[in-house]
Amino acid sequence: MTPVSHPTSLRRAPVQRRSAERLARILDACAGLLDEVGYDDLSTRAVAERAGVPIGSVYRFFGNKRQMADALAQRNLERFTERVTERLSATGDRGWRHATDVVLDTYLDMKRTAPGFSLVDFGNQIPVGARRAEPNHRVAGRLAALLAGYLGRAADDEDLRRTFLVAVETADALVDLAFRVAPEGDEKVIGELRAMLRAYLAPVLD
Repeated sequence: MTPVSHPTSLRRAPVQRRSAERLARILDACAGLLDEVGYDDLSTRAVAERAGVPIGSVYRFFGNKRQMADALAQRNLERFTERVTERLSATGDRGWRHATDVVLDTYLDMKRTAPGFSLVDFGNQIPVGARRAEPNHRVAGRLAALLAGYLGRAADDEDLRRTFLVAVETADALVDLAFRVAPEGDEKVIGELRAMLRAYLAPVLD
């Protein structure tokens, strides 16, 4: 069980290990229930029961279920970044095309297997159907910081961040299409996405 980082949606950040583990259980329960009942029928009481904690423990961290979903989205982003970092470290520097594939494959793996991810991902879908720009800005900034070293660019390079933002927005839309076409993601649409990302990124990163 990986403790969550301290997103801004928390009413109170955990200080002790026991408190951090309780927060992680709450978010695990939230993720599982999102898959089972959806966001509209999600309740803080049901999360507390699933997590095996008093309802007051949920309200210690979150004022409502939206804040809880936001914290889950933040944890998803942290775990996504950790997994991309681990995979790139394991394979070594094989160029930006390989790094792009690692990023996309890691996202697809989480979308297929991580509880609650299909609804929350990094924050775009809560409330369900909403598409807000802020999460993709966060993802683009995180990717720029993560991949700058592989690209020989500065992490605060605004051109690089804008390029990644356009790539993330494009990938977001086409992955959504792929999973509307097929439950596990249509491979032909995903293949088109890979080709499109490489064609767009090549003039900037080569």
